Amino acid sequence: MTTRRPLPTLAVAAALALGPAVSLGLARFSYALLLPPMRADLGWSYLVAGAMNTVNAAGYLASALLAPAALRRFGARAVFLGGGAATVVALLGHGIVLGEGALFVLRFCTGIGSAATFISGGLLAARLVVAPTTDSRRRGAHAGLVLGIYYGGTGLGIVASALLVPELAGRAVAHAWQGAWIGLAGLALVATTIAAAATRALREPRSTSAAAGANPQRFAWRSFAPALVAYLLFGLGYIGYMTFVVTLLREQQLAGELVTAFFAVLGLAVVASSWIWAGVLQRARGGGALAGLNALLALATLLPVLSTQPLAVFASGLLFGSVFLSLVAATTSLVRHNLAQAAWPGGIAAFTIVFAAGQIVGPSGVGFIADRFGGLRAGLACSAAVLALAALVAWRQKPLPARPA
Repeated sequence: MTTRRPLPTLAVAAALALGPAVSLGLARFSYALLLPPMRADLGWSYLVAGAMNTVNAAGYLASALLAPAALRRFGARAVFLGGGAATVVALLGHGIVLGEGALFVLRFCTGIGSAATFISGGLLAARLVVAPTTDSRRRGAHAGLVLGIYYGGTGLGIVASALLVPELAGRAVAHAWQGAWIGLAGLALVATTIAAAATRALREPRSTSAAAGANPQRFAWRSFAPALVAYLLFGLGYIGYMTFVVTLLREQQLAGELVTAFFAVLGLAVVASSWIWAGVLQRARGGGALAGLNALLALATLLPVLSTQPLAVFASGLLFGSVFLSLVAATTSLVRHNLAQAAWPGGIAAFTIVFAAGQIVGPSGVGFIADRFGGLRAGLACSAAVLALAALVAWRQKPLPARPA
């Protein structure tokens, strides 16, 4: 009887990257492309349109709060796949209902599944590079690349959405956007199935699971206060761009083909960010990476506010895409560098909680400002200001004096 050889680490990381592709790329960020036809069909205000992503973030927050207990009880891989399956069902529901209330419930449920997948997948990716090697420098670079690949998987979902959604949502039939949601559910099912097959060999570390079950280490919230506040502001600021930028470009009469290309370029930049920032993520023991990346995001968010000419639009998409998920990866890197492995689940969940809290306020806040103070440009300008503030706060985060044994 032959023994199946385990997949290479980078291949497993690529399979895990299908989790963010589903939980963020297909389940959350595709909404930016679907918002214009849904808003036109259902008669939504900007506030209602933003509130759909607010309840999505509320579900994400609820799931993040439950994540540490779920990880201890069921294990990271089970939570990862369970979240993916729940997301598939919720996306399918988007293509069946029309009522505003039902869509709110489905956006909430999608957030629950997304957070479960995203948190557990991040933990699995971090564990891939725990084993020591004879070359510590090579192991460090490898760790940064693995995390970059994992979080860069979101770009695959964004590119897939850019290719699929305009084709299905643009059909000359009633409620054509529903077919796009069903198509996204089909893609999510395929991605989750592939991830399940490729991660079969992953097991819970005995020492980690036993320690976590008996005496889980608490996350040092106070020690990470500047990074947590900066990450809260990041969640508040970036989500306004990802919710409304396509709607802004449509309203400014940018050609549909250019809008689709812009979104695809943004997704490709997310994928490329795995390599662009791998070294920075490995070296970032304090808040420097968070600060620099937030500053770049503030600039990217401001560009379409100042001009919707194609050059400015594509520069914005390239810059935003190459940065925003690497900023998420930077928080996992911060946890890895400064905490013992047993404390990683609590650390990753803590950052996800504040991230989700910011995302709850962000979409509705931008929608409220847009409805009352001059449209989406005003709302996105506020998002850029929040991201700039996040950069200033993040500079105050210092490395912990010693990593616990």
